[in-house]
Amino acid sequence: MKDLFAKQFYNNTIMEWAISLSIILGSIIIGKIVFWISNKFLKKITAKSKSKLDDIIIDMVEEPVVLAIAIAGIWIGLERLHFPIGLDNWLNKIYHILVAVNVTWFLSRFIDAIIREYVVPLTEKSDTDLDNQVVPIVQKGVRTVIWSVGLIVALNNAGYDVGALIAGLGIGGLALAMAAKETVSNMFGGLMVFTVKSFKLGDRIKINGFDGFITEISFQVTRMRTLEGRLVTIPNSLFIGNMVENVSAEPSRKVVLKLGLVYNTTPESMQKAMDILKDISLNNSNLDEGTLISFDSFGDFSLGINFIYYIKKESDIFLTQSEISIEVLKRFNENGLSFAFPTQTLYTKSLN
Repeated sequence: MKDLFAKQFYNNTIMEWAISLSIILGSIIIGKIVFWISNKFLKKITAKSKSKLDDIIIDMVEEPVVLAIAIAGIWIGLERLHFPIGLDNWLNKIYHILVAVNVTWFLSRFIDAIIREYVVPLTEKSDTDLDNQVVPIVQKGVRTVIWSVGLIVALNNAGYDVGALIAGLGIGGLALAMAAKETVSNMFGGLMVFTVKSFKLGDRIKINGFDGFITEISFQVTRMRTLEGRLVTIPNSLFIGNMVENVSAEPSRKVVLKLGLVYNTTPESMQKAMDILKDISLNNSNLDEGTLISFDSFGDFSLGINFIYYIKKESDIFLTQSEISIEVLKRFNENGLSFAFPTQTLYTKSLN
């Protein structure tokens, strides 16, 4: 058995491989134990305090700590083994990158949690919707900056010349600028959305054939939930060259109802029909002022009445339209007013 463990396998004895593997597995087990202790005891202790900060710290730090223990175990386990110089240098770089990424992950989670717990509740209490739109953008911006700096530090710690890498990007600068043209256009479009304020979160808008409610606004794209329930992602550059109809900004909903009565309707009956429509509009609390009623056409098969009314902004549009239409049908039937339908009268001439 002693001879078995003394055998060489990739420049290391089986015993050395077994010890390193045990260290790595042990670090993973220790990480799991730390995570269990955090959930079982530490979170209960911090939950009793009045401050949310300690809860945030424990919640955000536990997973990076578990990962840090695993990284340390892997490093200790592999460090004691003998590898070729090239592989050893490569593992060393990977280790430094993992450490920097883990620290960056913690900072990103921690700052994101601080914004979510302290900044977002303040914006929800404010009267303006602008801060509700800006905060998600700030969150994404801060997250991007943290990860960018973290990756630069990781590459620098791994021994890479970050300055040379960045300078090297200048070779493809023109190509990058051309590729970023649409991105810049979208950013200008996003800036226009925030400054012009043609719509805000929750507004219903119509643009480029789409009709729906705004669910998210960022510097690059705006997301809309259409009336069919589909999610549409709109590049902000589209708002620069296209007209946007803000349906939510309308003071009231205009409804045009065309009615047609049969041709044998008398003038008195026509006046009665218009009086009924006026009475319906006056007695419906969901309608705004400005109702228009007119006998406006002699059609091919009907006498036309144009009934225009305005539904108040806070009222249910579809329910009010149904109420009006049902009341019109009911009152017209009660008064013997007949709606016309397409008919033709044919005259024949006898040859005799």
